[in-house]
Amino acid sequence: MHSTIGIDVNAPAELVFRLARDVERWPVLLPHYARADVIERHADGALTATFVARRPLPGPLRPLGLGLPVAWRSRTWNEPETLRLRFHHVGGVTRGMDVTWRIEATSAGCRVSIDHDFRRTLPIPVLGGLLGDALLPAFVDRFFTRPIAGRTLATFKALAESLDTSASAASAHPST
Repeated sequence: MHSTIGIDVNAPAELVFRLARDVERWPVLLPHYARADVIERHADGALTATFVARRPLPGPLRPLGLGLPVAWRSRTWNEPETLRLRFHHVGGVTRGMDVTWRIEATSAGCRVSIDHDFRRTLPIPVLGGLLGDALLPAFVDRFFTRPIAGRTLATFKALAESLDTSASAASAHPST
């Protein structure tokens, strides 16, 4: 299964990349992220980390502000020359998922798109084989990937636009 979620950001692509590439700081920057614990630092600069994010509860429970914790382990790296972030999920129900963040300059700032590629059968003998390899990815995409990625994109948009506006205001009105 392939899915893409994206958002337009009124801030420079390089600023968004600098904010997003530091996955160790995500729990500080993103209120729905509880943890990003580095397990291993690889010689090529990649990290393997365990992430825990909170997926908002649905419907009438949403105003309570509680979230369902969702955990996964990824090998992650960034590609500064193309403004890409890459994640290969190596643990959790999303094991095998490949994720690519594309941050591309536009006339108004940038477009941030997250591509998810995931194919996996249910890890239940016989039943998983009968249902095929599309059911689990569709469920994960609808109920976990999209809600968490959507909040992540919205938060990075707000952060980048706020920082860019503050920097623009400071340069327009330097203190004397």
